[in-house]
Amino acid sequence: MDKKTNINVLNEVHKGAKMGMDSISYVYEKVGDINFKDNLSFQYNQYSDVLDNLNNIYKKYGEIPDDNNVGAKIMSWTGIQMNTMNDKSNSHIADLLIQGTTMGIIEGRKLLNHNPDVDEDIRNVLNTFVKMQENNVEQLKTFL
Repeated sequence: MDKKTNINVLNEVHKGAKMGMDSISYVYEKVGDINFKDNLSFQYNQYSDVLDNLNNIYKKYGEIPDDNNVGAKIMSWTGIQMNTMNDKSNSHIADLLIQGTTMGIIEGRKLLNHNPDVDEDIRNVLNTFVKMQENNVEQLKTFL
């Protein structure tokens, strides 16, 4: 597969992983339940591991991650603040995270389906990322 397509896929996965980490950091202090906090910490670390893997792949291509996502961060932060202003329950926060994670799963599956010839190392990290998010949704369901 051509370098441009590989980098585009890397950038999309990178954005998704950063968004997951950002979302968790935005809600973490709003959570009172220690089990839920532990789960969120575990998920945050998983996203961090994905980013580490992505950064290693970027090096292979002589590239650096495209991290100009300020607008998306502001919108995400604002949305979470507004959505948790009146309801900071585990159920509501889990619901918000499930919705965001599901969008990440959909985008990941689209990337896999629309880029069948992406380099194997990128395909592997993308597969891992999607499966991780699917598992995270299952874990989050226990807090609904």
